[in-house]
Amino acid sequence: MMDKDRQAPVKGSLYIVATPIGNLADLSARAIEVLGAVDRIVAEDTRHSRRLLQHYALQTPMTALHEHNERELAPQLVEQLAAGSSVAMISDAGTPLISDPGYNLVRLAREAGVPVVPVPGPCALICALSASGLPTDRFIFEGFLPAKGAARRHRLEQLHGESRTLIFYESSHRIVESLQDMQAVFGDQRRAVVARELTKQFETLQGDTLAALVPWVTADPNQQKGEFVVLVQGLEPLNSDAVTPEAEQLLLVLLEELPIKKAAKLAARIMGLNKRALYDRALQLK
Repeated sequence: MMDKDRQAPVKGSLYIVATPIGNLADLSARAIEVLGAVDRIVAEDTRHSRRLLQHYALQTPMTALHEHNERELAPQLVEQLAAGSSVAMISDAGTPLISDPGYNLVRLAREAGVPVVPVPGPCALICALSASGLPTDRFIFEGFLPAKGAARRHRLEQLHGESRTLIFYESSHRIVESLQDMQAVFGDQRRAVVARELTKQFETLQGDTLAALVPWVTADPNQQKGEFVVLVQGLEPLNSDAVTPEAEQLLLVLLEELPIKKAAKLAARIMGLNKRALYDRALQLK
């Protein structure tokens, strides 16, 4: 591996290199050095990646590695790595393997004892999260939602109770429908952020309730273009000390048959609320 003296990449190593998600200036000095020194670069789309290499005057040979050929090509690449070749893997943009091909190559390389070396850099989901204003201490990345409406809504329903910040990738031709489904499942008042064209000329980060975001995106065709990260605030837990109307009604029924202490304890168990709060409310009701 490269050390502080900036030695050339080690032969027989697979480098996982993050590339810019828009602004070409975001490619790190280490990434440039690795891409220029390895024997071969495997890229999701060599035509797309060639523009990046040309920008930095890099002439390293490239091979396409995508979802249609990865299972066939990965064993061959591992053989080359085991024989001493050094290979760098990049995706069209951002960190490889994040909603992109590459898993099979990395898995086979590690199983074969080939060193796998990450060269970190841009990642759209982390970029969006850091600037979203939504909670960042705990989050869950869901990648792309299903393309079909029914399957998409079903997946969103499964995530309805998730308390962590939800992060999705979405395409331009499904952004409106996806936001509409999020509003229908998560509710009008759930806060969300639409991050579009990150680090590019028309970068937009718009945060609001889903009820406000849906018409905002729908009304402006320009906000339906490009690449999207959608972030949705997780479901906020109920205040366990608050006595809900439903809990109070249950408490009234139980108090007709049970002492205050037992009624409060049973109501707390049924409703999942604070026993002390229910006991205090039972005293008031009595």
